[in-house]
Amino acid sequence: MRTRRKPWAEEELNTNPHVIREPLSMKGKWKEYFKNDNPVYVEIGCGKGGFITENAKRYKDVNFVGIERQTTVAGIAARKIDENEENIAIICGYAEKLSDIFEVGEISRIYLNFSDPWPKKRWAKRRLTHRNFLESYKDVLGESGEVFFKTDNRGLFEFSLNEFCADDWKLSNISLDLHNSDFEGNIMTEYEEKFSSKGMPIYRLEARFKR
Repeated sequence: MRTRRKPWAEEELNTNPHVIREPLSMKGKWKEYFKNDNPVYVEIGCGKGGFITENAKRYKDVNFVGIERQTTVAGIAARKIDENEENIAIICGYAEKLSDIFEVGEISRIYLNFSDPWPKKRWAKRRLTHRNFLESYKDVLGESGEVFFKTDNRGLFEFSLNEFCADDWKLSNISLDLHNSDFEGNIMTEYEEKFSSKGMPIYRLEARFKR
């Protein structure tokens, strides 16, 4: 789902107070930034921000950070944030190494929603649920933490199940058709709305680890 370039996006990212313009300087300072000790949940690839902004509205006792590498898309997400919202921030950049941005234990949960499936076998290490990435998530999640994962791609979902298990994560709330399950409280992303409207099943799991 390509997004046309918006000429105002860069200005939005440069002026919106919820955008972190120097994320590397934030490592170890997230409690100071949010001015509280609430848990921090991070969405990698937050897209146009529908999921993370709705979460921030519903759950005031959690701080949310959305990471999006595409400038226009990140700008759209930033523009969706209510002016007085205090528990959300947007980072425009690539999150290959979360440990450059977050100290050990600064994150309690990571959301991976409709990540690029990188379908060719030789691209497996680029998938955000490859065990190399899973190990890097542990670096910022600290003693324990969780990853919530949703996708429309069955091949990626099956790959992810194997990777989580191989890396000693405990799986729960596994769904092969989320919207026809009894799961409550689901917040949809823009991709999810598009795919589910076509009758496509949405796959979901929760993965947790404890050292």
